[in-house]
Amino acid sequence: MTISISRGFTAAERPQAAALFWQAFAAKLSRVMGPDDKGLAFFKTVLNPDFALVARDLDGQMLGLAGFKTKEGGLAGGSMTDLARVYGWFGAIWRGLILSVLERDLQPGVFQMDGIFVAAEARGQGVGTALLAAIKAQARQAGMTEVQLDVIDTNPRARALYEREGFQAMGQEQTGPFKHIFGFNSATKMCWVVVPD
Repeated sequence: MTISISRGFTAAERPQAAALFWQAFAAKLSRVMGPDDKGLAFFKTVLNPDFALVARDLDGQMLGLAGFKTKEGGLAGGSMTDLARVYGWFGAIWRGLILSVLERDLQPGVFQMDGIFVAAEARGQGVGTALLAAIKAQARQAGMTEVQLDVIDTNPRARALYEREGFQAMGQEQTGPFKHIFGFNSATKMCWVVVPD
């Protein structure tokens, strides 16, 4: 399969980007961001194309997406007002508090990934590998020293991909009582050291 990678997605592609995001992360987020129609509505509004690298086939069909986060913002942002627009203010407040557990602080020199997901029908065809290569190139171009991401214990396939692509485990964080909300026990922080050209 021939895959092209470019930055950003169009307004017309926004529903598809949100659907792919929700397909990838609903298992982790549905107890907080569900039901499905509300989760999709929220992410359709807040996904920021400025922080996305998109894989497409020769026909321009979106195959997958890798998000990243900088001091300017990230792929899956959103404010309390965005939450309230979909869930009401009471729903926004408790959701905002719970979601803050998943937030990662930016560190100098670190290119922080903010999710990677591939359409179900495109898995196993090199899309994830191509997106990771593009993320590494973006980090190098931005002068970063490393790329970091978190992978949850219920996603061994993703972890295997990251390890094949040279990412090393740096530590593990337990979810504690939040495991009942997010559906996983731990997240492993992984790192890839940027190799200069």
